[in-house]
Amino acid sequence: MTATTDTRTEALEVLRALVGRDDADFHDGQFEAVQALVDDRRRALVVQRTGWGKSAVYFVSTLLLRRRGAGPTVLVSPLLALMRDQIAAAARAGVRAVKIDSTNAHEWNDVLAQLDADEVDVLLVSPERLNNPSFRDEQLPQLVERIGLLVVDEAHCISDWGHDFRPDYRRLRDLIARMPAGVPVLATTATANSRVVADVAEQLDAGADAGGTVDAGGPRAPKSEGVLTIRGPLARASLRLGVLRLPNSQSRLAWLLSHLGDLPGSGIIYTLTVAAANDTARLLRERGYDVRAYTGQTDTDEREESEALLKDNRVKALVATSALGMGFDKPDLGFVVHLGAPSSPVSYYQQVGRAGRATESADVLLLPGVEDRDIWHYFATASMPDRERAERVLSALSQAGGPLSTPALEAIVDIRRTPLELLLKVLDVDGAVERVRGGWIATGQPWTYDEERYRRIAAERVAEQQHMIEYEETAGCRMEFLQRSLDDDTAAPCGRCDNCAGAWFPTEIAATATDAATAALDRVGVPIEPRRQWPTGADRLGVAAKGRIAADEQASEGRALARLTDLGWGGAMRELFAAGAADQPVPQNVLAACVRVLADWRWDERPVAVVAMPSRTKPQLVDSLARGIADIGRLPYLGALDLVDGGPTGQAGGNSAFRVAGVWGRFSADRLDVPGGPVLLVDDRVDSGWTLTVAARELRRAGATAVLPFVLALRG
Repeated sequence: MTATTDTRTEALEVLRALVGRDDADFHDGQFEAVQALVDDRRRALVVQRTGWGKSAVYFVSTLLLRRRGAGPTVLVSPLLALMRDQIAAAARAGVRAVKIDSTNAHEWNDVLAQLDADEVDVLLVSPERLNNPSFRDEQLPQLVERIGLLVVDEAHCISDWGHDFRPDYRRLRDLIARMPAGVPVLATTATANSRVVADVAEQLDAGADAGGTVDAGGPRAPKSEGVLTIRGPLARASLRLGVLRLPNSQSRLAWLLSHLGDLPGSGIIYTLTVAAANDTARLLRERGYDVRAYTGQTDTDEREESEALLKDNRVKALVATSALGMGFDKPDLGFVVHLGAPSSPVSYYQQVGRAGRATESADVLLLPGVEDRDIWHYFATASMPDRERAERVLSALSQAGGPLSTPALEAIVDIRRTPLELLLKVLDVDGAVERVRGGWIATGQPWTYDEERYRRIAAERVAEQQHMIEYEETAGCRMEFLQRSLDDDTAAPCGRCDNCAGAWFPTEIAATATDAATAALDRVGVPIEPRRQWPTGADRLGVAAKGRIAADEQASEGRALARLTDLGWGGAMRELFAAGAADQPVPQNVLAACVRVLADWRWDERPVAVVAMPSRTKPQLVDSLARGIADIGRLPYLGALDLVDGGPTGQAGGNSAFRVAGVWGRFSADRLDVPGGPVLLVDDRVDSGWTLTVAARELRRAGATAVLPFVLALRG
């Protein structure tokens, strides 16, 4: 089709094909954004509520730019769910969209061939892909020269002040600066306050053309006019917000059991942890509700299936962590319930925005928990880089004499895989390390830990958490509160929330639901999978073992009373192991619960004795637990293993090789009269499992035919 001179007429034709309606028209601000990108080749930031139609802006703009001879659009998109929906939407409008991400490596060659043949209109990539060595060094430079439009979705992640610390997004500033002048850039988000808007706009303006001399594939490349910000009201008239404060996990689950069926249509139940999502989904299924769990640990194929089931209303709900968030598109989603509050009003607005996008009404209810603050603190501190660890990584890479893979580096620096990968990303963005074929190298560039920056981010997170508490407690309009949190100056009372119109949700809880929730949360017993393989690199640290652990030196499958993150007994465990909690004998109710775990344990052969781990932090707790189990089970208590040379040297949180090296040779069973039968090995909690693995090896070598680890708490 030949391009017309009337951009609006042409754009409207594409929009109607995209949405499949002949009467569709642009929302306020949509065509203005399209015109800025297509006719004026500007850089634009669109801040609009979820459901407004930000994707329509970049798909319409893409097709118009392509008709004018521009190269393909590169869309940087954070979530696989978002990519799947976007590709489907693009196809409806005749936009040829493809993706490159970790799930379709088998298709990359075909995608690259399509790019070379100019048969791609939109290439979707994750921010992480921008630093894949082959993509960064081989495909990206050519793509940058041909790019017709760059789109940055969920652009609040670019900003330090955004609610999500994502170092991969920080690379986008450099990408923007490298692009030819006159190439339009669009950044979109639904969750940005004024400070984030200003920060993102400043980064979009990086390297912007002052003279407009480079043609980007079309007739116009005018002088830069700075970044155009199109910001609309964030109120969602369809959402009916409410907060129901209940005393504990049992009552929150019981309310859900009583009233999930009353909520309109199908929806999402958000939890703060993977364990809570799995436990809640299991309980609801047992009570006859058709639900599924959806977390970061869910397999990709199962995620796609669950998304499809929810979109087709074939399940009542997905019980999800934040893994189901940005980009999931079900216009008729009927409700969003939170069991526990997200850590900021911005995050909360992002998640509740999944509901009511194409319906007149959707119910949004928050059931905050007393444990929310502890969970917020854990996740806030887990993602922030640490100076000492960073210096360790730089030193190891500087001395390596060549690239080090992440597993090889992990074995040297004593940092677990997930935080190590995050730290490497931060150092990479800062220019101190570089990812190359074969691993990581130090660049040699000077690097200074930006303490002020991380202190600033940490302080902002604390402030956001306080704002979330204020949202829960406010007597004013809840939608107005969320709008003001995002600096929306159109904020006004909604007339629909529980504070404006009175509680719209029932508060009574059925006695049978309370009984079911109490029974579910009172469940005990979590398997502890035994280690079968010594960690790579441990032999370089003085451990006289490598490869598979000998069968006659392995521990058997163990048991924990509960996970620290569990909704039920996890609360009691968190109290026992809270920072500063005094050592004490095991509480009688906890001991009774442990006996229930042991009674349900289907071991091959009953243990013939009990041995305790030597504890330097909880000696009373461990000793009393071991003695109590021995007394009730009428088993001999052999005492605790002896510490050798001061005992373990490692610290919790290190990687596997260092954890093993820190406990290797540090326990002795020589003083114990170990019988030739199964031995129950008792400890307070398990993290990596290596301490129990090494201790079990000592007991097996001393004559035990099996070692059955038992602990109070399992991390995670």
